[in-house]
Amino acid sequence: MDIATAPAPSASPVVDNAAMQPGWLHLSGSLMRPMSLSLDALRQYPAAVCKAFDLRCYTTGRFIRTVAPYRGVRLTALLEQAGLRNDVHGDFKRMVFLAIGHDGYFVTFSWHELFNTPVGEQAIVAYECGGAALDAHDGGPVLFCGADRVPAPRHVKRLARIEARVLAL
Repeated sequence: MDIATAPAPSASPVVDNAAMQPGWLHLSGSLMRPMSLSLDALRQYPAAVCKAFDLRCYTTGRFIRTVAPYRGVRLTALLEQAGLRNDVHGDFKRMVFLAIGHDGYFVTFSWHELFNTPVGEQAIVAYECGGAALDAHDGGPVLFCGADRVPAPRHVKRLARIEARVLAL
């Protein structure tokens, strides 16, 4: 894992989701190399596949639909490529990652969860569903965590950005 100890920037840039182009994913925040990736660029990474699942409403348990297997790139692979900042020793272990959709819906992951548990092996940014390529019109890219007991809460269609933040007390 690439972890930096360089000085932190004075302020994180504010990203306007409305100005972001659909079909692109932006990685920002406490990273050494912020990135912007198209769906085609995501397809160049080694692929991970999550099995099909029944999408159910988290609050009511109501069946919504069966979702075919997703294929995509592991979230950890993208974060490793971007490099995690480590301005103060151990910062990376206090990191959280916000996965934010174009509609403002967001979900969180912790560094420990992604890099120190099996969850990281099944948290993917999907560019394909059921063997068919996803495009911006289909809601791509999609963030999905195949390790979750209930997949709906961390199922983010039209994923716009991943933001890395270091928590402080």
